[in-house]
Amino acid sequence: MRLSLSEISTVNASFEEDVAAYAAAGFDGIGIWEMKLPPDDDANLSLLREAGLAVANCIPTVPSILPLLLPGMEGPPSTNERIATLCASMRRLAAYEPESVLCLTGPVGDLESAEARKLVVAGLREIAAAARESGVRFGLEPAHPGQHETVSFVNTIADVLALLAEAALDDVGIMVDTYNLWHERPEAVAAMANRVTGLHVADEPSDLTRTDRVLPGDGGTRSAEHVRALVEAGWDGFLDVEIFSTPDRFWGLPTDEAARRAYAAASLLRP
Repeated sequence: MRLSLSEISTVNASFEEDVAAYAAAGFDGIGIWEMKLPPDDDANLSLLREAGLAVANCIPTVPSILPLLLPGMEGPPSTNERIATLCASMRRLAAYEPESVLCLTGPVGDLESAEARKLVVAGLREIAAAARESGVRFGLEPAHPGQHETVSFVNTIADVLALLAEAALDDVGIMVDTYNLWHERPEAVAAMANRVTGLHVADEPSDLTRTDRVLPGDGGTRSAEHVRALVEAGWDGFLDVEIFSTPDRFWGLPTDEAARRAYAAASLLRP
């Protein structure tokens, strides 16, 4: 199982700094956040090749169909504009040959639940078509139940499967995040291993009043249990560490130190 680090984990570093630090730490890959990508894709690809990094899971500049209710990450209010941008991201990110490109539903917000779901189903079909045409594996990511009102109205494996079935999108998979699915039993994750497009790993802090994430192993054994269950079910994609934090915690570390710590934690999960 190859190891990668998602760029939000070193939020204040540039793409070039991320590439250098992740390669030096020993990672096999990088999880790209499109908002960090410089505009010259040819130069970006050359940099990745020189560093020996493959691309794990990509997060588009506009990561959700409905607007996120997170300060600084709301993005454009128009659903049509968001869908068009997501389709463009599928086409652009295809050049990086990623393991997967993901999106979120977004929260219901001020909409009626039925209307929000209708918009998301239509958006998923359009984005899936763009991903299919671009040769990109597309995954829908459920969010942590505590983010139901801010990030996504899809918060369980059952929610994702039901929404994709409603949209008749058998070729769209599920982006698993061990923090987001902390409440799910490992057997439930393993049961849909053939639909898993990518795997983000992070732990819930043991202090449940916190809303940041900690490195796998620092919050318990659930990440390890999910990884083991997927591996035993035959899944062999990237183990992609993704840490959302605060400036006084993981996000405050120097980029090279953060990458080294993440690599050490991820290495302990690898079978």
